[in-house]
Amino acid sequence: MSFDPDRVTTVTFDSYSTLVDVDSVETALVDHEAVADVDTPSVSNTWRQRAMEYTLVGNALDRYESFYEVNRRALEYALAVHGIETTPDDRAEILSVYHDLEPFADVRPTLERLDEAGYDLYVLSNGSPEMLASMIDGAGIGDYVTDAISAHEVATFKPDSDLYRHAAGRTGTPIDRIAHVSALWFDVQGAVHAGMQGVWLDRQDRPWEPFGPEPDLVAEGLEGLAEVLDA
Repeated sequence: MSFDPDRVTTVTFDSYSTLVDVDSVETALVDHEAVADVDTPSVSNTWRQRAMEYTLVGNALDRYESFYEVNRRALEYALAVHGIETTPDDRAEILSVYHDLEPFADVRPTLERLDEAGYDLYVLSNGSPEMLASMIDGAGIGDYVTDAISAHEVATFKPDSDLYRHAAGRTGTPIDRIAHVSALWFDVQGAVHAGMQGVWLDRQDRPWEPFGPEPDLVAEGLEGLAEVLDA
């Protein structure tokens, strides 16, 4: 690991599991009458795992659909594999939780610190533009984030290098002066491979993956990143 804070002028953040807590989808499942009597953690885990796998397979097959559509298909599969019958309206209601996810407690104060220290802040996510707009609004971070950069703009998902290079162009920042922060290991590796400095946000105290490049920095919370960046 060789993080160089003096090179960083722009910080990009992944969205789901990094800025906002996707575990709240379990609450949406529990609260929905069609799903309430089943093992909701298993349904939630299958849903999220399949959504991630669909993005990776889509990249490999050159097949792109918006993340909203990918997420909808993953939910449909998760419900079906657990034997849960739902209507399209049921699934749309469950999907809507992604427009109202809770931010982690360290998000707003840390982004405020980084913004005041002069860093340009962006969201860089697989999420579709509409999903990211509602996430930023719901998390209350619109005053600190310059813009959201969506995979939809280049029709490819992480960890495709094209997305990270696109982000460098969109921010007007040399790619090696961007620190990309994510709780997802493959996202960090994609950023590092593309030329960014990769920051792994280890919110769950897990070991790093023994495959591929290592992160340039590991932080247990966003406050640790702010301290390294002297914000």
